[in-house]
Amino acid sequence: DSRILSSCPDIKWHFIGHLQKSNVNKLIAVPNLFMLETVDSVKLADRVNSSWQKKGSSQKLKVMVQVNTSGEDSKHGLPPGDTTAAVEHVINKCPSLEFVGLMTIGSIGHDLSKGPNPDFQVLLSLRQEVCDKLNLPVDKVELSMGMSTDFQHAVSVFRPSLGEQTCLHPKFQPRCCPDRPLRLPFGWRSQRSSAGPGGDSWDQSSPGCSCGW
Repeated sequence: DSRILSSCPDIKWHFIGHLQKSNVNKLIAVPNLFMLETVDSVKLADRVNSSWQKKGSSQKLKVMVQVNTSGEDSKHGLPPGDTTAAVEHVINKCPSLEFVGLMTIGSIGHDLSKGPNPDFQVLLSLRQEVCDKLNLPVDKVELSMGMSTDFQHAVSVFRPSLGEQTCLHPKFQPRCCPDRPLRLPFGWRSQRSSAGPGGDSWDQSSPGCSCGW
């Protein structure tokens, strides 16, 4: 939307959701595309890498590898056992991409009275495994897990990026601009993928609303 770009020229778009290889070029053409959070196969990584190279951007496209930690057919993502190989492929075979972390949605509606969501625990363990095998600093590998209803539990597991945003407690709403996407008060990234090619993004390095909130 040209109106968004004109009023927020520094906005950074995050794409969250299943990306078909046939739609890669359409996504890459989006102005200010900053991150693709759902790379769920080596073939998709190759296609995105090739398309980003053709775009001729001076910066690498940040990507997260999506893992299907719950094993549900309705969820996209790599099997946990394929995670390290996929990350290694992105790092070594996709020079136009920058691996920044792991992403999962996990099972919906986990009963916390039975303990932590095991799908989140799997992602946490996978990050350690990937870092150990590929010699990566743990603090440089982000985690994105769950939906907005998993907010408090996901934070308790490990300060992750939030996954697909649908709503948050009213106290997290911007004080002056309720019609704008949400921003967390902790300096962590907040994302929404409700419509269009991606989701709005704020983090410590990017500006928020023009009002300065």
